[in-house]
Amino acid sequence: MKLPVAFILFTVMLDAMGIGLIVPVMPDLIQEVRGADIGSAALWGGLLSTIFALMQFLFGPVIGALSDRFGRRPVLLISLVVMAADYLVMAVAGSIWLLLAGRVVGGITAATQSTANAYMADISKPSEKAANFGLIGAAFGMGFVFGPLIGGVLAEYGTRAPFYAAAGLAALNAVFGYFVLKETVDDRIRRPFEWRRANPFGLFKYLARLPGLGPLLVVFFIYQVAFTVYPAIWSFYTLERFEWSPGMRGLSLGLFGISMAIVQGALIRPILRTIGERGSVIYGHIADVGVFLLIGFVSSGFWLLILTPLAALPAVITPALQGIMSKAVDDNQQGELQGALTSVSALAMIISPMLMTYVFYSFTGPEAPVYMPGASFYLSAVLMAVGLMVFLRAGKIGVSRDAIGDQRH
Repeated sequence: MKLPVAFILFTVMLDAMGIGLIVPVMPDLIQEVRGADIGSAALWGGLLSTIFALMQFLFGPVIGALSDRFGRRPVLLISLVVMAADYLVMAVAGSIWLLLAGRVVGGITAATQSTANAYMADISKPSEKAANFGLIGAAFGMGFVFGPLIGGVLAEYGTRAPFYAAAGLAALNAVFGYFVLKETVDDRIRRPFEWRRANPFGLFKYLARLPGLGPLLVVFFIYQVAFTVYPAIWSFYTLERFEWSPGMRGLSLGLFGISMAIVQGALIRPILRTIGERGSVIYGHIADVGVFLLIGFVSSGFWLLILTPLAALPAVITPALQGIMSKAVDDNQQGELQGALTSVSALAMIISPMLMTYVFYSFTGPEAPVYMPGASFYLSAVLMAVGLMVFLRAGKIGVSRDAIGDQRH
């Protein structure tokens, strides 16, 4: 593997690890700085998570557009340095407001995944883009697996230790990138920075006018909302339905993360060679409808564990969709597109947890019309069916745009 690619993958993994590293200590840290009970700490934790996702939504297009103007290298390196400083600030934070400010800055720097995706698009042949986006997805999945595990171990040394570790990792990666990362944006694809397209609303409006891209963005958003049922509901669902312990819930999520990494890192290439990007999106949606229905219906914790690795198979959808969309825009719009996708994902992270937890409560609470703890997964199945219909209704846009992209590149 080339060193620049290794840097990009490590940067993405670091983004996920940085989030996961601090998850085990956030309740204790919030209680420490606020002197609050666990219920109040949970509310503040929800606010911090929402602020983080909101900043990603707002600044994903800004970071992507800046990388199209000034290059991927400076945007990535500066973001890593700021990320390291941000974790240090959070490590010494003595008030909830400083933690809140840290999450604001953290959400902005986490938007650099759009630049990492754009860099991967720059160095990939059109036929390789989906598979390489799969590598990024695998790196993110591994970061989400190792982050909480390492964070839990470091938490034994105090609530601040994981923040210092995250700062150190970001700083080391910035040094690594300084020596190995080459610039991929030249005068041929460099374009001016425009505020009207460097915000999520203006950018969505512009991209939706490009032939075939509007429906694909809608499909991507619906998928993200449906997929977020896992982090939003899994722990609550398995506790309510099977009375799983925290350790068991963590083990199952780790199994899911590793399975996703295997699918997006190793299986994605043979799958794409066999059924192509469009086929991967279609069959991935069909598989996800079935998986969500089975998870909501299953009555045995054993069978749910068996289903967990299978639930990762539809993870081919994201890189396949990214590959189709990346080939549908010009080289000088890769950062812009990836910024839009970062914003779409962040918007789903804002909406989906509220939606899924409300549905879960509505069908498990004391006033539930029918006891149905799997209702959120049934909703995700419906959303995936809707996403598939949108994709199919778009006709052969993906195929035709692939041809255009191949000719252009």
